[in-house]
Amino acid sequence: MTDFLSGFATALQPVNLLYCFAGVILGNIVGVLPGIGAIAAISILLPLTFSLDPTTAVIMLAGVYYGAEYGGSIASILLNLPGTASNAITTLDGYPLARRGEAGLALLTAQISSFSGGTLGIVAMVVFSPLIVSFSLSFGPAEYFATLLLGLVAGASAIGAGPLKGIAMVAVGMLFGTVGLDLNSGYARFDLGIPNLLDGLSIVAVAMGLFGIPEVIANISASQSQEKPIAVNARAMYSAFRRLGTIVPSVLRGATVGGLLGPLPGAGPTISSFLAYSLERSTTRNPEEFGTGRINGVAAPEAANNAAAQTAFIPTMTLGIPGTPTMAIILGALMIHGISPGPQLVVDHPDLFWGLVASFWIGNVFLLMLNIPLIGVWARFVAVPRRFFFPVIVALVCIGVFGVSNSTFDIWMVLLMGVLGYVLRCFGFPPAPLLIGFVLGPMVEEYLRRALMISAGDYSYLFSSTTSIVIHCLTVGLLLWSILRGFRKKAPQPAG
Repeated sequence: MTDFLSGFATALQPVNLLYCFAGVILGNIVGVLPGIGAIAAISILLPLTFSLDPTTAVIMLAGVYYGAEYGGSIASILLNLPGTASNAITTLDGYPLARRGEAGLALLTAQISSFSGGTLGIVAMVVFSPLIVSFSLSFGPAEYFATLLLGLVAGASAIGAGPLKGIAMVAVGMLFGTVGLDLNSGYARFDLGIPNLLDGLSIVAVAMGLFGIPEVIANISASQSQEKPIAVNARAMYSAFRRLGTIVPSVLRGATVGGLLGPLPGAGPTISSFLAYSLERSTTRNPEEFGTGRINGVAAPEAANNAAAQTAFIPTMTLGIPGTPTMAIILGALMIHGISPGPQLVVDHPDLFWGLVASFWIGNVFLLMLNIPLIGVWARFVAVPRRFFFPVIVALVCIGVFGVSNSTFDIWMVLLMGVLGYVLRCFGFPPAPLLIGFVLGPMVEEYLRRALMISAGDYSYLFSSTTSIVIHCLTVGLLLWSILRGFRKKAPQPAG
């Protein structure tokens, strides 16, 4: 707790407060606009953080991430269009509430639940992060290799498009990660005779290309809803405060689900919100009322996805394992700033880690202050056609990637990755495992080499400790479970 309180000294510095506010308001805008998503926004903003202090940069990117979870509920309730994937379940009860004239109650429930879930997620980070760090400080190269391998398999199997497609994308991402000069031998790998590739592929170009450009293409080609949002103002929200007493148990259940599932690779806010809604529906005496406008059906998933958004940082920061594609980009941002995520991060950079954790609560307060008084502004913002934002997004992508390297080569690389990302999406191959493989692949290679150098080439060293054996068993179990699950989905169902 002392470390957490000391983090406020970092988080409350004026520059960190400014960028925390900028991050959450940008995330809120991204969440309000259905279809853009936090990962595309973070990819676009990544180049802007290179000139910042690492702590300031991560605080801003994190604010975009959990700010999008807040904003996503607004479009879900007013337009029946989920701002982010994790807000999809909110539409089931939020939109019916708005349709019968209780939009203020639905929006207030979503905001209070989001704040409460985020706060409980922060408490979970404060409690569990030191425990994970104290355990993982005993890790050597073999244990790190096993843990990163588990992260790769989890990223491949948990995305939901099938384990074989996920594994294929992770493998492609690892190949992309080997492009450039080998740090040990100086040998050029997969450079195709192009000098610009000797330094490897830029994570900015890969992330922007895989997520930013395909997102624009997909949204341009998709049909746009012409339904106007339901009008609401701050007075309608204030008058609904007295009805919030009934959501306390729902918020606690939802935050518990999100807090537990958030750190798991591949789970994250989306799965947490769906499971929290299912749990809430199963614990009520009248489950048939869900889907018709129950505030508990809004409270539980919103508390869950915001709690998960906070606790998702636990494995990323303390173990160096990104559980979601967004976490992979934030992990890449840390590495660009010369900071290696893992157990030593908390020891070597306590101001960064605890300053980030403290900024979560400050950012949640900012979001609560933004969304309740300014709900009328956000409601009008929802009505702006998304097609007007797409040229701005493409321009920001090109300017951002050029600003990093001052090279037009990276702009062409973004366009190439954008085409690849859109083609992959069309054929059902998820680009997220590719990004996870791209970020973790070089780290897996590094720790494998270290382990083999220590053991003089003896591969049995990778299984020399109980910890590494247990982690490898978890990896094999996860891989087998995901393959069996894929076969069960494909198996023909018996008639009748």
